[in-house]
Amino acid sequence: MKFGIIGSGMIARFHAEAIRAMSNGSLHAIAGRTPEKSSALAEEFQCQAYATVEELLADPQIEIVTIATVSGAHLEPALAAAKAGKHIICEKPLEVNLEKIDQILAECEAQNVTIAGIFNRRFYPAIQEFKQAVEQKRFGKITMVEAAIKWYRDQAYYDSGAWRGTWELDGGGALMNQSIHTIDQLLYLCGPVKAVTASMSCQIHENIEVEDTAVATLEFENGALGVIHGSTACWSSDGHPAEVHVCGEKGSVFMADTHFRCWDFQETTEADTRIKKELMTQATKGMGANDPNAIDYYGHQRNFEDVVSAIQEGREPLTSGKEARRAVALIGAIYQSAQNHSQRITL
Repeated sequence: MKFGIIGSGMIARFHAEAIRAMSNGSLHAIAGRTPEKSSALAEEFQCQAYATVEELLADPQIEIVTIATVSGAHLEPALAAAKAGKHIICEKPLEVNLEKIDQILAECEAQNVTIAGIFNRRFYPAIQEFKQAVEQKRFGKITMVEAAIKWYRDQAYYDSGAWRGTWELDGGGALMNQSIHTIDQLLYLCGPVKAVTASMSCQIHENIEVEDTAVATLEFENGALGVIHGSTACWSSDGHPAEVHVCGEKGSVFMADTHFRCWDFQETTEADTRIKKELMTQATKGMGANDPNAIDYYGHQRNFEDVVSAIQEGREPLTSGKEARRAVALIGAIYQSAQNHSQRITL
């Protein structure tokens, strides 16, 4: 299937690299707010450059568009793409609040087009092994879970764009921008959250409206208790991996980025030997923890390939619009709790 990219910045380049590596898609065109950047990117990736998004959406050869604009500017291109009959893959978050997300989902349903989010960390082999262990009930009763994103962004990162660190266009700080992938993994593994209590603050950065540090306690519908730590104020020389922990009465698994630090069950299986051989890590360097450019495009490529396969097979993608909505709903509840002096908020 032929792709068009809406956007011309760093994320658009990342999308272009992932599409170029795909087995079931190709890049046809790019359009962004800055025609000069779009043209340069299109020349590099040997595709068409359009001066406007409207021109790109009018191209009948384009079947899918990826949206790579800033977080709070996804609504307008998503609605336009849906009305043009294009399937949509939208960078995280799908939008910065549920009202806008629900507008997108409603329009896509009305136009009978697929809408999917980008949660590239769902597509690494380790998370699929993790998910299978949960589904096989190897943990017994899940009792305690954790998402820990102890990352660092310097002041120059926030100063590099007027949209960064704003509620309107960033949608939040360390949780909505950096931690959302790991929060999505937690929900993917452990299911819905029924209530949250949270605190947040801006510890070290200046001239931003949002949090650089947040802590939330979670009550899951399955009875498990959990914690989210999310920050861009935790310096380290190499950056800490983003971690997801799940513990239960019969097992514990700790995942650090794309591999496991702990894979331990009361009842062992033949698969455990392979997993411990192929998917364990002692690495301390975090993927994108200090530098957002230090992320490979493997997960994006697999994310895109899954969406194409889903369209061709008539099924929902793994990161469907409804799935992408869940992380924003949880983060929004965390913000509501923190802004109301750690009030318990039910979802």
